[in-house]
Amino acid sequence: MTDTVLLVLVIICTLACLCSVLFTIGANKNIRQINKTQTYQYNLMVKIQNVLKNKFSVSETADKAEIIYQDLLQDLIPIMAAIDVMPRTTSEHPLWRALGGIMDEYAKNPFVLEKLRRAIKLDSNIAHNVVHYLNRANKFLQHMASTDTDGILSTTFTDGLLGQSLTFFAQAQTLASTDK
Repeated sequence: MTDTVLLVLVIICTLACLCSVLFTIGANKNIRQINKTQTYQYNLMVKIQNVLKNKFSVSETADKAEIIYQDLLQDLIPIMAAIDVMPRTTSEHPLWRALGGIMDEYAKNPFVLEKLRRAIKLDSNIAHNVVHYLNRANKFLQHMASTDTDGILSTTFTDGLLGQSLTFFAQAQTLASTDK
C-alpha cells in the first residue's frame, strides 16, 4: 500500500513538474512575442518621431524662408515702382513674380539697367533698398549653401531668378557709384 501511495505521489509530482515546464515554455514564448512587439513598437515610434521632426524642420524652414521672401519683396516694391516694371502675371510667389518681371523687362529692354542706375543715384531710398536687398539675398544664398548638403537647392537659387537679380542689382549699383 505504501508503494502505491508513493507511486501516486511520484506520478503527481512528475505531472506537476511536467505542467510547470509546459507552463514555463508557454510563458517564455509569450514573453518573446511581447519582446518582438515592443521592439517593433519602439522602432515605429522612432520612425514617427523622425517624420514629425522632419516635418517640423521643413515647416520651420518654410516659415523662415517666407519671412525672408517678404523682406526681399518689401525692398523690391519701391525699386519696381522707380523703374516702371510690373511683376509677372503668374501664380508664383509674389517675390518670384516681382523678380521675374524685372528680369523679363531687362531681357526685353536693357535700358532698365540705366533706369535703375539713375534711381540709385538720385533717390537715397532706392539706393538703400538695393543695398538691403543685395545684403539679405547674399546672406540667404550663403545660408542655403552652408545648409544644403547636396547643393541642389542652393544651386537652384543661385542660378535662378535670385542669382540673376543679384547680378543685375550689383551691376546697377556699381554703375551708379562709379558715375560721378
